[in-house]
Amino acid sequence: MASRLIRVIIVDDHAVVRKGISQILEATEDIIVTDEASSGDELLAKIQNYKYDVVLLDISMPGKDGLITLREIKQMKSDLPVIIFTVYPEEQYAIRVLKSGAAGYINKQSEPQEIITAIRRVVDGKKYISPSLADLLATNVSSEAKAPLHEILSDREFQVMCYIASGKTITTIAKELGLSVNTISTYRIRILEKLKMKTNAELTHYAIKNGLV
Repeated sequence: MASRLIRVIIVDDHAVVRKGISQILEATEDIIVTDEASSGDELLAKIQNYKYDVVLLDISMPGKDGLITLREIKQMKSDLPVIIFTVYPEEQYAIRVLKSGAAGYINKQSEPQEIITAIRRVVDGKKYISPSLADLLATNVSSEAKAPLHEILSDREFQVMCYIASGKTITTIAKELGLSVNTISTYRIRILEKLKMKTNAELTHYAIKNGLV
């Protein structure tokens, strides 16, 4: 006998991604995609009016990205499990989002079964952590060294830093995040000040050294 249906909302600004995940979950008897959202603001509006069991949330979205959206979800409905589903490697965002309240972290290159397993696990009140992420967390906890410098950055600053380090221009970053060029330039100045750096080249070197790009 199948258990109760697990109601999932998929949040991604790409329709093809939402459709692909829906097709994967259609093959199960206990998970159903009851809704979709293409932005953080759309999701936040929906969870005020509808009930879901799990949120499958992308990080990179224009406007209010997944990091900021996650924090707002936790303020609105702290018991609603959120799984981050993204193209970014675990080294870049996993620890940050777990500290912010995410119930799991899955790379978009993962096998379909991993998504299903993660959803079932977080609905039971547990965290979903892949073996590679478990190793990363163990290293992070056991390290006697001080926390990396980038931990002092806000979520948005951290995201902009990663974009800059990956070689994207201020204009491109502004377009992808749905923000003005001036706003991104201000973030860049703050990042350089906090990290005590002067150039994008220094940022890039730091990001590579710390496995962020």
